Amino acid sequence: MFGACLTTPPNPSKSTPGKTFALADTAPHPRKVIPIAPSPDRSPIAPPADADAETVWLYEAHKKIYPRSVSGVFNNWRWVMVFLTQLVFYGLPWLEWGQRQAVLFDLGARRFYIFGLVLYPQDFIYLTGILVISALSLFLFTAVAGRLWCGYACPQTVYTEIFLWLEKKTEGDRSARMRRDGGPWNADRILRKSAKHFLWLVLAGWTGFTFVGYFTPIHELATEFVQLQMGSWEVFWSVFYGLATYGNAGFMREQVCLHMCPYARFQSAMYDADTLTVTYDEERGEPRGARSRKADPLTLNLGACVNCSLCVQVCPTGIDIRDGLQYECIGCGACADVCDGVMDKMGYAPGLIKYSTQNAINHHWTKNETLRHVLRPRVLIYSAILCAVVLAMVVSLALRTPFKVDVVRDRGMVARMVEAGRIENVYRLQIMNATEVTQSFGIAVEGLPGLAVVSDTDVSIASTQSRWVAVRVQAPPDAASPGSHPIHFVVTGQGAVGRVAEKSVFIIPR
Repeated sequence: MFGACLTTPPNPSKSTPGKTFALADTAPHPRKVIPIAPSPDRSPIAPPADADAETVWLYEAHKKIYPRSVSGVFNNWRWVMVFLTQLVFYGLPWLEWGQRQAVLFDLGARRFYIFGLVLYPQDFIYLTGILVISALSLFLFTAVAGRLWCGYACPQTVYTEIFLWLEKKTEGDRSARMRRDGGPWNADRILRKSAKHFLWLVLAGWTGFTFVGYFTPIHELATEFVQLQMGSWEVFWSVFYGLATYGNAGFMREQVCLHMCPYARFQSAMYDADTLTVTYDEERGEPRGARSRKADPLTLNLGACVNCSLCVQVCPTGIDIRDGLQYECIGCGACADVCDGVMDKMGYAPGLIKYSTQNAINHHWTKNETLRHVLRPRVLIYSAILCAVVLAMVVSLALRTPFKVDVVRDRGMVARMVEAGRIENVYRLQIMNATEVTQSFGIAVEGLPGLAVVSDTDVSIASTQSRWVAVRVQAPPDAASPGSHPIHFVVTGQGAVGRVAEKSVFIIPR
């Protein structure tokens, strides 16, 4: 595989020939590109023939980001979302509904329990509806306020915030962590690092255990864990999800957002000039420069930005928002919080970095004018479609018949002639009781003159169970011509449970 580098003539002010620079370094001289192929024995690449040339490699090693602690309105909202999302995730499996777990996806029994609902694989349409609602919500939030989901509720952001908080508690603030990482390995560094990774692993392990608890009753899972009797698949998924959390939130962090998440790549297609994003007011902030608190920026011909770089230090993805909107920005508002703090100390008006739109910045709109333009036709259409889909889901669930019926013709027994010349077909009906009480069902058939069920027409099914029932159906010999004829099985539940009709065919032999 070929590498590439940029070579430049030597800088007159430097006397060291053949010096190699990072991509960020620049030289004022023209450059020429020289491809360099590695030697077959993988030995170090020889420098170009011109020993005085400088080499600037195109690839720069990733630098670890040390986000600075920040306080403010947006940071408070971010932590509110952390608490809410984790309260739901960790607490929901332990919540009971009647005599069972409130939310349980029992894959072995092919039943999904969601509070009072019992869903079967035949209810897959509801999963489709949930996915459609999620997609429309993402489109709506992005059109209104950019990567609002990424900055406040995405699991990657939430767990990164928690892991960073544990890191700060064990290793100290930003400057202490940077100083310790740049120093030698001593007892203090080893102890702090060990404590941090221990807490990370405990949290990641509990996260993996909780995840599996949505598919295996978590009380049983906890008993099996204490007795060291967890199943192989339960152990595998607990470890897998735990290690994924440990790696993504502890080590990869912003790399997941920058390089693995597709949302960062296609988000620009959902932006327009009236989308609220974290924005730097360049007209007000430039030219930037340091000054004392008592200095008049107009006298110094300076803008409001004091060039403190705190907005860069608090950014979880390490970008400079003053360079404009970038795909790496997750819209968390940390830079706005820290900048407002600096403006307050300097005695300037807040809002140098804020949630605003491109049109609002260009036309100097007020907050009310900006919000009015945010509620544009695109947003209203998304909202209307989303409300319609949610309403359809709610109505469908409210009117849903709490049992399912599947009809299968018994292929092992063809149509036959029985006593009095009557024609008999045999079927198998699967009746699934989606309620949590025992139900009785009546079975009838319609579609041909004289068609009747001659086997047992009453069946009782326990709560949340299913049962296969053999049903014999007979018709008079003159009910219809030879061939296949459509019929319907009608299963009626006791009381107000409902009525379900399933189609099939009745075969009359020649």
